[in-house]
Amino acid sequence: MKKIVFAVLLISTLACTAQTTFQEKLGYPKNTKLLIIHGDDLGVAHSQNAASIYAMENGSVSSASIMVPCPWFVEIAAWARAHPKADLGLHLTLTSEWKYYKWAPVTPKEKVPGLVNSAGFMFESADSVHKSASPAEVETEIRAQIERAKQFGIDITHLDSHMGTLFFKPEYLQVLVKLGREYKIPVMLPKQLPGVSGLATDKDAVIDNVYTANPQDFKNGFENYYSGIFKSLQPGVSIILLHAAYDDREMQAVSVEHPDWGAAWRQADFNFFTSPNCKKLLQENNIRVITWREIRDKLK
Repeated sequence: MKKIVFAVLLISTLACTAQTTFQEKLGYPKNTKLLIIHGDDLGVAHSQNAASIYAMENGSVSSASIMVPCPWFVEIAAWARAHPKADLGLHLTLTSEWKYYKWAPVTPKEKVPGLVNSAGFMFESADSVHKSASPAEVETEIRAQIERAKQFGIDITHLDSHMGTLFFKPEYLQVLVKLGREYKIPVMLPKQLPGVSGLATDKDAVIDNVYTANPQDFKNGFENYYSGIFKSLQPGVSIILLHAAYDDREMQAVSVEHPDWGAAWRQADFNFFTSPNCKKLLQENNIRVITWREIRDKLK
């Protein structure tokens, strides 16, 4: 009889554990709507850094991530050191997508030949990386990016993937999760991503919903797109991925012949997330904005 009672209690305990929501693990009631408002691509250009910093200091953006191989990395690293409580992760980078504006791996090219094209730059597309680079080369490079960020004094709050390159090849995703656990840095893992359910543990940051605009959303207006997300957001932990920069000559040159995710797109992102209406919508819809730093420290 004692064995039966113990078994019933064990099953009951396991069932309760399995039903614990991510927001409850973070110390919130299970009906809480938690949202990370996250700016990508810091380090790409001064315009990107300046607009993203303004949006974090004066707007509603709560988090951002840095592209270590990019030309303006040193500037954002200096700002990170001067603002140690800012929520800054790494936008781990294996691609270089702009027409004229390029970068190469942090690792010496001869050690990661599968990560560079014939000109010695990173490939423009994730598909090209998937066809060319081995998991070992990917691990070497993203480890080098993490180490370089630490060398420059960045307190890394999370890891994610530029253009999703690390998410959509299972071998790469395993490397990403492995390094996140090794460095004790949470990895952004969308719940809907293939393979996540079998890879993640209760110590990983599995995000319920990830929202990011597409070209049709830009055409329809970001005010409509983001307002719709806020009004329909459900309880859980969600994240909005945005790209804030100024539509200035620098960003126009960076994104030449690349209207999608280009300078005007990034200015529109900046405009919405620094607007009074954004803050008003968050309040009206009872959305609590959180940071990756909070997730990292609580998951520890």
